[in-house]
Amino acid sequence: MKIPPAQTEKDPQQTLHVNIIGPLMIRRGTRLLDARQLGGPKPRQILEILLLHVGVPVSKHRLIDLLWGGNPPREALTSLESYVSVLRRNLQPGAGRSGPLRTTTGGYVIDADAVELDLTEFETLVRDAQQVGPHEAHALLVEALSLAVGPLLGDELRPAWAEEERHRHSVAVTHARVLAAEAALAIGRADKAVRHADEALAEDPLNERAWTVRILGLEESGRHAEGLRAYAECRTVLDRELGCEPSQALRDAHTRLLLATANDDDDLSEAVSALLLLSQQLTASRPSGPTRLADGVADSAAVQAAGQVLTAFVRRVLTAA
Repeated sequence: MKIPPAQTEKDPQQTLHVNIIGPLMIRRGTRLLDARQLGGPKPRQILEILLLHVGVPVSKHRLIDLLWGGNPPREALTSLESYVSVLRRNLQPGAGRSGPLRTTTGGYVIDADAVELDLTEFETLVRDAQQVGPHEAHALLVEALSLAVGPLLGDELRPAWAEEERHRHSVAVTHARVLAAEAALAIGRADKAVRHADEALAEDPLNERAWTVRILGLEESGRHAEGLRAYAECRTVLDRELGCEPSQALRDAHTRLLLATANDDDDLSEAVSALLLLSQQLTASRPSGPTRLADGVADSAAVQAAGQVLTAFVRRVLTAA
């Protein structure tokens, strides 16, 4: 969410426009506040915790636990109430307890109707995108991703609670990139699909859905050699990190890419077809465990023919060399 232009009326109870993706930024009327203008680290953190639960009361005990990492000082409750008073003076001067930051039984809450939060907007756009067709979904997801300008809670580097929320948001952003890639592919925007998938893979190299869109997008756009390289990279990463093979959809795409690459060369096309036949036989021979030929496969006419094609191809290559 971009901070909107300054408003002309100075109303202490007007809507707050808040960014917590990237550095904390707040627009209140004509005034722009940043993290340094909220009364110090603890008041800022109180606000951030409440914003992460906007509209939902957070108890004082929970705030104390988060603020002091489970090891609060004896005067923690008094300090918390003092920090909230400081925060109110800076956040909603003149409004007291009637501003966006309200007191509830045993805790505090940010009034959802008094705040426009970029994180809420991001989550709403992604949720809405999953309920419409691919054209509209892609537009919504692009808008959502335009809000992902940096890490969540960019001013918080140390607290464990901030790191947990930041990781959760990072996963959500990667998921939105994958959804955008799939939507772009569905509407025939292969280049955009590849770009979205690349961005998702930069954040999560093990995301097989992103690999699938990337390779299918390269195939769709006629970039067959790039698609083969992408498949080889995907297979290496999945084998090294997870000990598994690419999905059937990816293997099918790999087969099509091999055939498309060989299509302009009759000799190469025959060799590729023979290799694919042998590969299929090897795969069929091992539901699990090390690769080996199934009983009787080596004597089959098809495999013998494939071997002859490969032998002839290699001889021609060596002769030409």
